[in-house]
Amino acid sequence: MDVEELRRRIDDWAHDLGFQKVGVADVDLRAAEARLLDWLAQGYHGDMHYLERHGTRRSRPAELVPGTLRVICARLDYLPPEAEDSAAVLEDGARAFVSRYALGRDYHKVMRGRLQQLADRMQSEIGPFSYRVFTDSAPVMEVELAVKAGLGWRGKHTLLLDREAGSWFFLGEIYTDLPLPVDDERDDHCGTCRRCIDICPTQAIIAPYRLDARRCISYLTIEHQGSIPEALRPLLGNRVYGCDDCQLVCPWNRFAQMAGVDDFRVRNGLDRATLIELFAWSEEEFDQRLEGSAIRRIGYERWLRNLAVGLGNAPADPAALRALSARSDDPSALVREHVAWAIRQQKARRTHAQA
Repeated sequence: MDVEELRRRIDDWAHDLGFQKVGVADVDLRAAEARLLDWLAQGYHGDMHYLERHGTRRSRPAELVPGTLRVICARLDYLPPEAEDSAAVLEDGARAFVSRYALGRDYHKVMRGRLQQLADRMQSEIGPFSYRVFTDSAPVMEVELAVKAGLGWRGKHTLLLDREAGSWFFLGEIYTDLPLPVDDERDDHCGTCRRCIDICPTQAIIAPYRLDARRCISYLTIEHQGSIPEALRPLLGNRVYGCDDCQLVCPWNRFAQMAGVDDFRVRNGLDRATLIELFAWSEEEFDQRLEGSAIRRIGYERWLRNLAVGLGNAPADPAALRALSARSDDPSALVREHVAWAIRQQKARRTHAQA
């Protein structure tokens, strides 16, 4: 079949595989490359040194995968329909807030598997062609490519936005040498709105479309490997893995679509669990319960670090203080430091309440 017909068929096959939308982009990312280099020069990437290690392969797809002419971008909605209301969890300081994307199965595995099936289907129809599948697993500028592929526009919080679906979705890519027709870019519809900027607990969105990752709660609880800056700890509240605040206030997310994939259903009651119960997990329980979860990638040590901060921010509670004291001699210096801070916070809050 010719490339026009193939492009139309890709839509059908992608829909059959559960994708809500696909688009095709060319590989000209020169404007995005200039913005990326400036962002890196400012040090806004913090500990994420992998963002600078790959040089221009991130912004020049053909350097990452020689021969690449087009990138097929796909969207997969992930909002779990039965999850506890996010606002209710955030308002209850005794509970642990986990970013909605991490409540179910690791999206890397789900997305990559479905993209591979799409590539296999294409090969079965047209024969062998050169391609590689990516899902947040290589130096790929997925939001920039998705913008070029017409899947939406980059919001002021730097995430991709779509008028019909908001931002609660994953992105994945197929780099290919097929000369497919490209899709038109979409207009920006953020207008004068700045709700995402104003709501950010740590003011990490320093300007529209510009994020200082070093202050971002998602970065601090997931990417950052060391001690969370003490001045920022109170601002984390009960957010122990990621942060959705900028998405929760976005007007376009009133059009968000619920996940149609069972893999993204809530596991282990993570949508409503308390800080104390999660803090009581042994390393073996952490590994077993979170097998196949994106959370497992941060490891048990950082999991306890994050929960300790959450307990330090929780309402004064003798049970929270006992849970923290039980880990005051944890083998990890990182955990001990955050536990000691949390104990001081709990004691100060209790003293203030009794005054």
